[in-house]
Amino acid sequence: MTANITLTAHATVGSALQEITAELARSSDTLTLAGRTLEDLAEVVSGAERVFVLGSGRSGLALKMTAMRLMHLGFTTHVVGETTAPAIRAGDVLLVASGSGTTPGVLRAAEKAQSLGATVAALTATPDSPLAGLAHVTVEVPAAAKLDRSGAASTQYAGSLFEQSLMLLGDALFHALWQRSGLTGDDLWPSHANLE
Repeated sequence: MTANITLTAHATVGSALQEITAELARSSDTLTLAGRTLEDLAEVVSGAERVFVLGSGRSGLALKMTAMRLMHLGFTTHVVGETTAPAIRAGDVLLVASGSGTTPGVLRAAEKAQSLGATVAALTATPDSPLAGLAHVTVEVPAAAKLDRSGAASTQYAGSLFEQSLMLLGDALFHALWQRSGLTGDDLWPSHANLE
């Protein structure tokens, strides 16, 4: 079945892009005000023996992008659920994302990681969630919860603003750690995939 969408003056791609970038700017401004928490996240990640990432759906895709960039920087990174991901252990960090903070698979992984002595870093839109309660570091991402269709926190569908913010936050984390490392772009380049 093909969707039958009629474009109106309110629904142009250009106006949607402006609306989305305005929401991202507000989210970014709010995240920036949480500077100490962001630095705690950077410290946890930079001190990890290995970094594991986990999120469901689009949140998971955003964290895979972060895992790739951290790998480019020299971190040993793993995506939970991939066949080559090893067992997590003390000294490792599990970086998880769930807008609601109640995603069952993410919660189970955080509980397991915590029980094994790994550090849990959570990115969530719900700071009083069960996931935040398990985390050593919690970054509150200002966005609508997936089931919030009120339009108050975001006019976008479902968790779009949360997932977009995750991608930007992951790139900002990488960029800050890269700038601190003193490495050049040429230093990082050999880690890029060459079997494309």
